[in-house]
Amino acid sequence: MFKTVLFPIDASREAREAAKVVEDIVKTYNSRLILLSVVENPPTEHGETTAEVMTSAEAVEKLLESAKQAFAQQGIQAEIMEREGMPSFTICDVADELEANLIVMGSSGMGLTEEGVSESVTTRVINLSPCPVLIVP
Repeated sequence: MFKTVLFPIDASREAREAAKVVEDIVKTYNSRLILLSVVENPPTEHGETTAEVMTSAEAVEKLLESAKQAFAQQGIQAEIMEREGMPSFTICDVADELEANLIVMGSSGMGLTEEGVSESVTTRVINLSPCPVLIVP
């Protein structure tokens, strides 16, 4: 049923809580697990990226490796992907590209925009996703 599960992660508590649900689903359905983290790279005035973005890209790489190891300890082999772009659109694009059968996300994370909760990454993914989305409170 869920051959490929996409799990977008960030450093939020909600993502850590959702990991428990992902573990159960992947074990139950013997699913392929893809861990995804999206780095937003806002260009500077001159079109270059800032040093902060480089640091955040390094933090994302560390986060993905740590999550992969945590799943490995539970006997789950996970693949990791790091992408750049607007998180909600990138998550949906990757789900479409991988023909994911399910996206699992925390109810909210670190991806809230300045416009507020109605424009959260989770809300946008729910509205744009090419597959079912499971939101873990």
